[in-house]
Amino acid sequence: MFVVFLRFSAGRNQAAQLMQAHKDWLQRGFDDGVFLVAGSIQPQAGGMILANAITLAELEERVSSDPFVAEDVVRAEIVEVTPSKVDPRLGFLLADAGR
Repeated sequence: MFVVFLRFSAGRNQAAQLMQAHKDWLQRGFDDGVFLVAGSIQPQAGGMILANAITLAELEERVSSDPFVAEDVVRAEIVEVTPSKVDPRLGFLLADAGR
């Protein structure tokens, strides 16, 4: 499992014009079953994505194709997490932990 932090960077002023392309990119991640959660880092510092069932190399490639990343609106930090205990509703995360 991975946590992706997308923190605003030098090109932040381009966010509005690239927002729809970024939202489309996010939706593809959800449609592909890779993204589980996406949201904003408060206060207005960027965004966060919880990703699963993907390798680090695959996720790095996917993140680099985000229009926000490609146009330096945000810089991405990917943190790998190996869950060892979860709420029963999230048990699938333990099953995918060895991927």
